[in-house]
Amino acid sequence: MLGASQFTIFRRIIFPELRPALLTGFGLAFARGLGEYGSVIYISGNSAKHHTQVVSYVIMQKLNYVDYASATAIALAMLVIAFVILFSINMIQVHQARRVQ
Repeated sequence: MLGASQFTIFRRIIFPELRPALLTGFGLAFARGLGEYGSVIYISGNSAKHHTQVVSYVIMQKLNYVDYASATAIALAMLVIAFVILFSINMIQVHQARRVQ
């Protein structure tokens, strides 16, 4: 630490300690954003013309049009993405816990 630049101190000392908390917060916010439905529809506008559709609303539209295969495919893709992100965060936390011990 003696003689190191501010960026090196941040990169080697501060950031490794903050990384698990930042990743956990990102993962939880992302998972909640995937599941949020009611308020997101009003905020996003769901305009196909302006490309602001929300995945949960698209799934609901597919279900309303009795397109179960498309709705299932979209929901499964989002489920896999959420699991991959949460698994990655868990693996990083395990790695961080081993590093601290």
